[in-house]
Amino acid sequence: MMISIPSVCRFTLICALAVGAGACRSAEPTPVRIARTQALPSLDGGSLRVSMVEVTYLPGESSPRHAHNCPVIGYVVDGAVRMHVEGESPAVYRRGETFYEPPGGVHLVSANESRELPARFVAWFLCDSDAPLSVALTVADPDGRRLE
Repeated sequence: MMISIPSVCRFTLICALAVGAGACRSAEPTPVRIARTQALPSLDGGSLRVSMVEVTYLPGESSPRHAHNCPVIGYVVDGAVRMHVEGESPAVYRRGETFYEPPGGVHLVSANESRELPARFVAWFLCDSDAPLSVALTVADPDGRRLE
């Protein structure tokens, strides 16, 4: 049986698209790790949407105080991020670790843990409304003055 060059090219292309060409090299199963399983609050299932946001903090960089209207699941791709959501303990998440933020959770701190290296994470927002993904917040001191 003769195999034509176009057939070989099609097979190679299919393999490359399948799983980065790895599926065609080995019959060994690829290890799979469940990074996080998270129960979610009740949502309106008729209008769900998912937004995936990539965030990069330069060395020493942080975000201003903010909140999210939707539940958020995050995965740290590079570096380490320091987070503190109101009512929870402050935490540092490193490469390969995940985090969860409930809807309405107020970020008191969201920052790169390092002053030398950038940090990058991906956040998935599961929303059931068209509300903004993030809302900037201001803080009032005991005298009622607004602080940014």
